[in-house]
Amino acid sequence: MKKLRLRHGVLAGLLAFSCLTTMAQRWSGSPILAGFHADPEVMYSHLTNRYYIYSTTDGVPGWGGSYYTCFSSADLTFWQYEGQCLNLPRDTRWASGNAWAPAIEEKLIDGKYRYFFYFSGETGHGKAIGVAVADTPVGPFKEVGHPIVDKRPEGQKNGQQIDVDVFTDPETGKSYLYWGNGYMAGAELNDDMLSIKEETVVRMTPRGGSLQDYAYREAPYVFKRNGLYYFLWSVDDTGSPNYHVAYGTSTSPLGPITVAEQPIVLIQDPAQEIYGPAHNSVLQIPGRDEWYIVYHRINKNFIDRDQGPGFHREVCIDRMEFNADGTIRPVVPTHRGVKALK
Repeated sequence: MKKLRLRHGVLAGLLAFSCLTTMAQRWSGSPILAGFHADPEVMYSHLTNRYYIYSTTDGVPGWGGSYYTCFSSADLTFWQYEGQCLNLPRDTRWASGNAWAPAIEEKLIDGKYRYFFYFSGETGHGKAIGVAVADTPVGPFKEVGHPIVDKRPEGQKNGQQIDVDVFTDPETGKSYLYWGNGYMAGAELNDDMLSIKEETVVRMTPRGGSLQDYAYREAPYVFKRNGLYYFLWSVDDTGSPNYHVAYGTSTSPLGPITVAEQPIVLIQDPAQEIYGPAHNSVLQIPGRDEWYIVYHRINKNFIDRDQGPGFHREVCIDRMEFNADGTIRPVVPTHRGVKALK
């Protein structure tokens, strides 16, 4: 009986050691979400101590998805489906569909965390940007009832009001909204986070470049590190294998932007069958100088133009690192993904 107990104890110990070893070596793999998803927005919540990804639901012809999905994780490797966080025909008064490219911000207001979900939808006479609010990262989100951006900036003659991003300056606490396909615009948000200060709207489109390097197309994303503002954006068409991420920096949250000398952050690797990696968000692990880039790429089985590569996309994650001078090292897209966070 004692020998049996001893053997059981040894077996239990070996199993525990095996589990710990497996966890220590666990990688996320890429893609990290099942099915077709695009335009991923990643966030860490101080309320729940979990990570969240909000995505455009993909795989629908003509980019015609009508709702957004939410996933959560404790370690960036196992992602739990949290359901639809916003369904445009059901939950808004003005948007019929084309639920594209969301953004979210957690903000402490009067001692309580609030969640502001920004999105774009079709008004019937063009794209516009709206906002919905919740008390938890997974909702339910309540839409305010009208768009908060429904026109181009003054002097801008083309482009769409889509691909929204939100950024709160950790130094000042001020929040800013960025958007634009065909152009990049930015504005300071009012304290309620539900409207922009119209007098602060500015066109910020990086000038120059080509489809081979940094010519701006869409999907602005902003973060701050060591006092410097980083602006990332996507180049080329979302259905092109060449779709990629470029960047510049500024000393101000509303620019002007100085394009980096080596501007490409992330680009395709045909040898690994990785195509069109772009439309990204960026995650900093709280309290660490540890950064990740979350992005979508074209599913390799739909890369041919007649198969709809632009709406057959999958969400991936990789480490993003910096050189000593603050420049971003080119990210190598992988199928392995990232290690589980400790």
